[in-house]
Amino acid sequence: MRLLTHNMLSSNIKGVTNGFPLRIEVEKVVEKQVEINHDFLRNIFPKIDWKAFSDASRIMGYNELPEEPPEPSVLESDVEFLGKFHHALLELHLEEGALLCPETGRKFPVSKGIPNMLLLEDEV
Repeated sequence: MRLLTHNMLSSNIKGVTNGFPLRIEVEKVVEKQVEINHDFLRNIFPKIDWKAFSDASRIMGYNELPEEPPEPSVLESDVEFLGKFHHALLELHLEEGALLCPETGRKFPVSKGIPNMLLLEDEV
């Protein structure tokens, strides 16, 4: 599961009012090379919750991103930043582990890179 996916997921358990961001429990992280697309990065940047993204990248062992979101103008001129953003967003994969609801602590397993977000009957 890429951090791009993680940044879009939340817990939809009945009664949960704050299901984002899901906390990550890491068992195995893999890096998969992906061709960089600067236009995609510039377009997705405003949609990313930066705090959740930078915290998740640190949990997965990648400490190269700033804690505070950079100014959007950085995306036009800083190729080094774009490379780091690209790597964290698209090349780091949570292969095995779990996502935890921040409110209830419910674990959603991640197996072979696929998060299982199915709810139990009493959670719907």
